[in-house]
Parts: sequence; structure tokens; C-alpha cells
Amino acid sequence: MSRMSSSRYKVNDGKGKKIPQKILRYFPLTPRLQRLYMTSEMAKDMRCHNDKRVDDGCMSHSADTPQWKEFDRKNPEFAKETRNVRLGIATDGFNPFGNMSASYSMWPVILIPYNLPPWKCMKDSFFMMTLLIPGPNQPGTNLDIYLRPLVDELDDLWDNGVMTYDASTKKTFQMHVAFIWTIYDFPAYGDVSGWRTKGYLSCPTCNDNPLLQKLIDKIGWVGHRAYLPENHPWRKNKKFNGKSEFDKKSLELPVEKVISQLKRLRPVEFRRDSKGSKRARHLTELNWTKRTILWGPTIHTRFVDTT
Repeated sequence: MSRMSSSRYKVNDGKGKKIPQKILRYFPLTPRLQRLYMTSEMAKDMRCHNDKRVDDGCMSHSADTPQWKEFDRKNPEFAKETRNVRLGIATDGFNPFGNMSASYSMWPVILIPYNLPPWKCMKDSFFMMTLLIPGPNQPGTNLDIYLRPLVDELDDLWDNGVMTYDASTKKTFQMHVAFIWTIYDFPAYGDVSGWRTKGYLSCPTCNDNPLLQKLIDKIGWVGHRAYLPENHPWRKNKKFNGKSEFDKKSLELPVEKVISQLKRLRPVEFRRDSKGSKRARHLTELNWTKRTILWGPTIHTRFVDTT
């Protein structure tokens, strides 16, 4: 959290209108989710992951993924009501002025309803912008401050839900919402997840055991054949670095290991110090800069790297 002594307004010596340090634009999520059930056709589409999907072993919908099925297994009460909404969150920065010579970064936070058919949920008309984080600088790890109103609303929709009218059945039901995925590029991964994507430990999958090699003043990531199946022909191919690969590594990063590392993380104050330098980290903290606000007791998250 920010320091309580910090002023919300820029110094103006008490003259004229107070000018806020920053303005965060937040667009409530609940009314827009309720609106998805206000037409009969759309209400039926919101149940297509259960009513129309064919479970033939092929991945044709997000509901076919192991993550979706594992979430349903752990939350049977939520899964029993097929109209409950599953959301993904996407965010990244852009320059709204279209002028690369002007340094300005604005960050929208967009929600995607995965209940809809694949050919609909990724249409612009179904993207729900909930936050517009102003520039001129990117939020960095301070992103958590701006996400607070969204997280509070998601917590309430998960715990309590909201009474919603279903036009297809002409009845009301208690709609609950779960947030299960995030989508972003690799630099934004560091801002959202809290794992810094720079330096010797920048690979989040490698975690505390990176597969790297120092190349003069650069870092070379040359050991990732260790993730290949044991009998893969590339393991014996010496064209990569002149050696065969015999190490074995798993792409699975145990949640217990991540929780243990986060427990060693010191309290984080989301603000740079007066000199403008970044907060120094201890060696025991590895590349963790924070415990992300999205990783809470009632927020169900799976970080997805789309790079």
C-alpha cells in the first residue's frame, strides 16, 4: 500500500482547483455480466460450454482444457450452475497518441467471458474494459494498486454473487463469477505475477534453477532441451551447443514451492523511494518483487504466458 502521508493532490498552495496526482477510470463489471443474460439467444450461448459442447477428446472450447476441468473438480458447487461466469483478464500498455517519439504508456485491463463460444468470446464486442490506468509511465509492480477495485468486485461476485434474470428461462438465478486465466506478453507477466522477467532468474518456469550460459556480456538460454521427452531426437543432436542433453526437467512448477518462496518475501511498499531507486531484494527472495493481489484466498488464478 502507499504511504498514508502522501497527498492525493498535486501541490497548488491552496489556490484554485485541486489537481489529483492520478485519475483511475473504473467501469463496474457486474451490470455488464448481467446484461449477457438479458436476451434469450445470448443466455443460451453463455451455457454452450455445457449444453452444446461435444466432449470428444479434442480441444474446441476452453472447457476442454485440463485447467477448466480441474477447477470444476475443486469447486463442484460453482460448476453445478452452468450459468456461472468464468473470466480471463488481459492487460498491456500502449501509446494512445500513436507517436513513438512521445513517451507515454496507458494500460487498459480487459475481461473476457469464456462461457461464450470461441468464435464469440474473442470478438471486440464482448471484451469488457474495466480499468483504464493512466500514464505517462507504466505502472510496473504498482499495478496491484490500480487492480484493487476490480479484485474487490471479483471477490464479492465469487462469495456472494448477484441475482440475475435469465431471458431464456424467464427466471432469476444467483450468478457467481470466477477469474481463472490471465493473458499478457512476457514483460507484463512480471508486472502482474510478481516474478521479475529480467536478469539471470528471468525464466519463471526454470524458477531457482535457470538453464542459462553467460556469453561475454549477454545471457544465453541454451539448456531448454532438458524439458523435451526422454527419447526426443533433439536431445542427442549436437548442433545446438556441441553437446548432447541428458538433464531432465519438468514444466510443472509446484504450487507448494511458489508459496514457500512467497513466504520469504519481505513486506512490499508499492512506491519508489525519494531518490527514485528501486527496492533492493534479498537473495532469498529470488526474482519475486511482490505477492500479486490476484493471488488471494478467493481469487482463482492460473497465469498463462502467451509469448
